[in-house]
Amino acid sequence: MNMITLEKVSFLFENTKLEIMDSISFVARKGEFVCIVGPSGCGKSTLLRIIAGLIPPSSGRVLFANHEITEPNRKISFVFQDFALLPWLTNVENVKIGLSRSDISDEAKDKKASELLDRFGLSGFEDYYPNALSGGMKQRVGIARSVASDPQVLLMDEPFSSLDELTATSLRSDIVYMLENKNISVNSVIMVTHNVEEAVELADKVIVLSDKPSHVKKIINISGERPRDKRSGQFAAYMDEIYAALAKDIEQ
Repeated sequence: MNMITLEKVSFLFENTKLEIMDSISFVARKGEFVCIVGPSGCGKSTLLRIIAGLIPPSSGRVLFANHEITEPNRKISFVFQDFALLPWLTNVENVKIGLSRSDISDEAKDKKASELLDRFGLSGFEDYYPNALSGGMKQRVGIARSVASDPQVLLMDEPFSSLDELTATSLRSDIVYMLENKNISVNSVIMVTHNVEEAVELADKVIVLSDKPSHVKKIINISGERPRDKRSGQFAAYMDEIYAALAKDIEQ
């Protein structure tokens, strides 16, 4: 089943007529982890916002479960690079933002937000404010908030780039666990990353974009169960294939 389908999505800034992307098409199927890589400035983050329904494409369309996306959908959630937590709210209050459109009682919202913080290793930090947390802990709050509404698709914009490697490794495992756990609603992840090794480690499919106006240069399917052996020849071969697809844009 296709969870997200992009059909010839293009985007340009109307005020400057600067074309960012041109006819991008790909699908993210149920159970798939999709990574998007490409040169800086090619529109990767803009593409995520189009998928989320936050901004419309200039042409083309995006489908969620075969229905066109024209506005934000509570079944599609977003994890930001910079955590995007509100500093004047406690951690549990930040998570409850993800439940703002739910019809459940305030008591049920408190309970669910606390359970999510516990699931992501933050039990006891419910009433702390974000400034008391490390970067990794802040991102765990951000992820908990993003999955609070029981989304089916999780969009992630370089969520681990500002974290130390040990923290990032732990969070990557959490995301894979969510995708593979049938008791959790998320059944498709689309993530933007600059880290090719991270893409091979996590993805079932890597979408390689060109420089702007970007188009899909190559779609690389990654086989093998997670966790993957980074020292294997197959892992290195996938990295080489992605770097080769990116090389012409890097050299220019």
